[in-house]
Amino acid sequence: MNADNLGTSPTAGRTTALGSASAWWLTTLGRLERTTVADPMINALQRKIRSLPLGGLRDLLRGRPLGHPVHPVLVQVPIGCWLSATVLDVLPATQRAATSLTAVGLAGVAPAALAGWADWADLPPEQARVGLVHAISNVAAVACYAAALTARLRGRSTRGALWSLGGLTAVAVSGALGGHVSYRQSVGAYPAT
Repeated sequence: MNADNLGTSPTAGRTTALGSASAWWLTTLGRLERTTVADPMINALQRKIRSLPLGGLRDLLRGRPLGHPVHPVLVQVPIGCWLSATVLDVLPATQRAATSLTAVGLAGVAPAALAGWADWADLPPEQARVGLVHAISNVAAVACYAAALTARLRGRSTRGALWSLGGLTAVAVSGALGGHVSYRQSVGAYPAT
């Protein structure tokens, strides 16, 4: 293949589409980082979380004993359960297991959310703005999975599976936002003392 054919191959088309999607995503996140419309609410919420009398629990939630944030570890429970439930939704006679995994994933949300809020409370404005949208995406995911569990428990497995797909979409967006905060915005480990 010569240089003249590079732009016309199917692979080049996919690369161009991926590049366009990536550019749109990063531009959108850049705008989100710079918008100040939610700053008064963010500042008030961060102050409120930091003022909670958590004592040593704050260090545990922030992952200090591990030397890195514990939130990314804890989110593996809901994400793993919910992804597994979605896989089971396409297999025959696995609705009961998918229902159980959906419930276990919902039970794993609270510790992950507490750790995430403990981390978020100390973020600077640009990271806190993206982190707030990350949290909102998580709320959407939890709402979808709660609806999925309700539908499944009522014997409406197809409706439950559809709610799960909506929840998984919200989880994917949330994960991309969390990854952006962690890696592109360089929010690192809890500082060692």
